Amino acid sequence: MELDFDKMGGLIPAIIQDDFTGKVLMLGFMNPEALAKTREIGKVTFFSRTKNRLWTKGEESGNFLNVVSIAEDCDRDTLLIKVNPVGPVCHTGKDTCFNEKNSEDILFLKYLQDFIVRRRQEMPEGSYTTSLFNKGIGRMAQKVGEEAVETVIEAMAGNDERLLYEGADLLYHLIVLLTYKGYRLEDLARELKSRHK
Repeated sequence: MELDFDKMGGLIPAIIQDDFTGKVLMLGFMNPEALAKTREIGKVTFFSRTKNRLWTKGEESGNFLNVVSIAEDCDRDTLLIKVNPVGPVCHTGKDTCFNEKNSEDILFLKYLQDFIVRRRQEMPEGSYTTSLFNKGIGRMAQKVGEEAVETVIEAMAGNDERLLYEGADLLYHLIVLLTYKGYRLEDLARELKSRHK
């Protein structure tokens, strides 16, 4: 990585992004030493212009930014650092320095499928998901059908609370079936995207 630190007098901006949610968390500045330390310890370290020294984010609060990846932009004068944050990022206690909430409920579905994939790999005893995998595709497909029917019944009955409950069951069992077949929700998203004109 040949970065151009000269453009801004020895510093380059580093955009910090949550690897899971995709939210931009903050912007800081790095000199070559800060970047080297970030790589060495796996925690984002900036050059603090106010303290005039290297500063590892979280060194006082414990809210570290654990590095997932580092990429340079096309001009080689800005970094995009994807992280797994520990706690809120902003010194004010907010999730981001832009006063945004750093969560998206829809992303739980990705986490859930990753969890189900681990269940498939580990097959722990006593797990309902393990029992579905052990019973095979017929039982998994049957559960998707049962939950679909229950979802329709609750929708027709006008029971919104039960509709959401049964819809969640349907989605869970569909994810199990997809996982068993080697597919992910992203495959369904691509299929829907290809149909959208």
